[in-house]
Amino acid sequence: MEYKQIQELIKTVNKSGISELSIEQGDFKITIKQEMSSAQPTYVMAPAPAPVQIPVAAPHAAPAEVAAPAAAKPAADNAAAGVTIKSPMIGTFYRSPSPDKPVFVNIGDEVKKGQKLCIIEAMKLFNDIEADIDCRILKVLVDDSTPVEYDQPLFLVEPL
Repeated sequence: MEYKQIQELIKTVNKSGISELSIEQGDFKITIKQEMSSAQPTYVMAPAPAPVQIPVAAPHAAPAEVAAPAAAKPAADNAAAGVTIKSPMIGTFYRSPSPDKPVFVNIGDEVKKGQKLCIIEAMKLFNDIEADIDCRILKVLVDDSTPVEYDQPLFLVEPL
């Protein structure tokens, strides 16, 4: 199942009145659950072989290069300053592959479409988050090793 299809399934479950959706395709199985008494859905994904999953040692923080969270800034300022790259899933945000390795991108770096920006760990699976466009990193909106929500802004970028 493609990543975009999973995103659409999550959106559909959030908008609909169903409490649980399970899908199996070969070795891949996904169950999306949502409590009806609460507004917060729960997502459960079973491990499946995928090239985007890489093992990572315990991550480290680099707070000096991280900007304040996006919630502290008005949305209009973010829209005028650049394009927001958002989290495609719920998980833990990591800026580097391990504590002894450098971060994937720094503020001011020019990145190409498909270049790795960060890793999001979800259910012990490590997912590479890549740039959708050629761009320059203006701000990192999330602290290293912190939880992120689906559709949460991660980076503010300027298209090249």
